[in-house]
Amino acid sequence: MLPEKEKEHLKHLFAEKLKGKVELVVFTQEKECRFCEETREMVEDVAATSDKIEARVYDFVKDKEKAKELGIDKIPAIAILGEKDHGIRFFGIPSGYEFMAFVDDIVDVSAGASRLPESIKGRLKTVNKTVHIQVFAMPTCPYCPHVVRTAHQFAIESGFVKSDAVESAEFPQLVQKYNVMSVPKTVINEKVQFVGAMPEEQFFGQVLKALSQSK
Repeated sequence: MLPEKEKEHLKHLFAEKLKGKVELVVFTQEKECRFCEETREMVEDVAATSDKIEARVYDFVKDKEKAKELGIDKIPAIAILGEKDHGIRFFGIPSGYEFMAFVDDIVDVSAGASRLPESIKGRLKTVNKTVHIQVFAMPTCPYCPHVVRTAHQFAIESGFVKSDAVESAEFPQLVQKYNVMSVPKTVINEKVQFVGAMPEEQFFGQVLKALSQSK
């Protein structure tokens, strides 16, 4: 899946940046769904670029208990795990612009820390209720990675936050459910929705808004 030039780039990047071990858990199925094969091959290619990355492949049907444990309800799916599960998920293949968000997530999970400003990290520590963030994206969207990264970094910093990146083209039923007309579109706790990218402070404000509406 990955060109040799990209693999070499990742080898150097991961050799410099990775701190702890990372597990990339992929869910496909025996009769592989659309993009399941490509997702699995991409993850295996990425894992092969560093001895600190391990790819594990599970069957969505046969390994339903593992899927339930990790909150996987659709495929293809990738969970990025470090010393603990931060709740970072990709549903659909992270290709195009999304690929570098995937790579940056691997680096952050290996360190067990985000790159958020200290002020945001402090505010995230005040969150004590469950937050589920879904970011709908597309590979050709240049603004989507920023939103995905913000949501995933929130999850790294707070054990109450779980964040999904959802490739819109691969899950039309969800696009219809959430009326996704353009991307990036973010849905928080089924309560708050917004379109476009925004600074971390404003994004966190939307999280607080969702929590206030969930009472």
